Amino acid sequence: MQNRKSSGPLPPDGGYGWVVVTSAFFIMGLTTAVSKNFGLFFMDIQTHFGILTSTFSWVNSTAIAMFHLGAPLASALSLRFGHRWMIMLGGLLLFSGMLLASLSTSLTELFLGIGVLQGLGLSFCWTPANSMVSHYFLLWRPIAYAIASAGECVFAMMFSPFFQWLIDTYTWQGALLLIGGLQLNLCACGAVMRPLDTLKPRIPKLNTESTDDTPVVVIPPKEKPSFQWSLLRKRELVLYILFAIFAAAGFFIPPLFLVPYASSLGLGQYWAASILSVMALVDLGGRLACGWLANLRLIRNLQLVTMVATLLGVVLLLLPISQNYWTLLVFSSLYGFFYGCLAAVHVTAIVDIVGLSSFDSGLGLFMLFRSIGGFLGPPAAGWLVDWTEGFDVSFYLSGICLIVAGVFVALVDHLVRKRDASCDGQEPSSDHDSSTGQTGEKPGEILNSNLTSEEIA
Repeated sequence: MQNRKSSGPLPPDGGYGWVVVTSAFFIMGLTTAVSKNFGLFFMDIQTHFGILTSTFSWVNSTAIAMFHLGAPLASALSLRFGHRWMIMLGGLLLFSGMLLASLSTSLTELFLGIGVLQGLGLSFCWTPANSMVSHYFLLWRPIAYAIASAGECVFAMMFSPFFQWLIDTYTWQGALLLIGGLQLNLCACGAVMRPLDTLKPRIPKLNTESTDDTPVVVIPPKEKPSFQWSLLRKRELVLYILFAIFAAAGFFIPPLFLVPYASSLGLGQYWAASILSVMALVDLGGRLACGWLANLRLIRNLQLVTMVATLLGVVLLLLPISQNYWTLLVFSSLYGFFYGCLAAVHVTAIVDIVGLSSFDSGLGLFMLFRSIGGFLGPPAAGWLVDWTEGFDVSFYLSGICLIVAGVFVALVDHLVRKRDASCDGQEPSSDHDSSTGQTGEKPGEILNSNLTSEEIA
């Protein structure tokens, strides 16, 4: 069997990896689930500061932009200092942001607390957590990531009524302060993120040039990985980044405007919050179902992303026909399910494009450019809402963006299949293999080759 080079130990596909998945589950819940329910604060903050819808949208957009812009920095610092410390730092930033926002007396302070500190803290927690899950799993990576990302759904489902109760009981300022206290638990989540190379040391290399009969064991020095900006030369990644930009523009509009839209139909605050809870529940079902389907490898990840993104766009185009609670609940549930499906596979699909060894850098670049859509989408929707004096147009914009995003993923899938087909009859690279659509190591080799994939580089 041909030996391959490896930059580190093979993913254990279990063991301590499930502790990492559990930690990532809570990290997703205390980061993105909080952001998804920020629409509950919409009416109170808007009334308190007396601002337009489009102005308030910039607060959320700033947080989204910082979340994405901080991803390359989070990836680079994680490679340099370790994922554990970055997550703990992110937890402190998130608490600081909520503390400042709860004490804010001006819109500038709110922008700094929610927009800058919360956004950067999200990036420093979310990016390393996703990277750790991907490094600990190979064969079970889709389902492991689906379980980890399900934390967003489970916590969002609980947070919707809980946050509304906090607002009613302690006002929106007190609610933000208490939520910040909850986010301090991210420091404990980061503490259990043990680096993979501490579990399984690198295999020593035999010095075959020794004149002695006894082979001399040479421990190769551990190379410090660096951020790979050169990945931008890959056409597949550039097109996938375009998908990310349009998808982000569509992703972050519905959670922000769904509660105000429900209120415009005459629904009470708790009825609107119940829609978010149901949406989070079906979101959970979508993530687990799609993660299980991806793990069966009956369909390519990129092909799955294409279909789900298109269906999600169609649902959002139809959502404004809802004029009462039950029809709105149906379309919101469909949105939640397909959103969960897309969330379960669109990050792991980066491995199909750049390989596992370049995943940290690929994810950082993906998130960096995705900030463009996340930053411009909600304010554009808010401006359209102010102009038309109706929330329908915000969902139309979101649906169109996601359908366009699906077109770009279809192009990426075509290029990846064309690239893999050109490798037929040749030795696959160390990062990709056309038979699995995942990494360069085939399942059979991982299970049966024992040391040969890491020894004698």
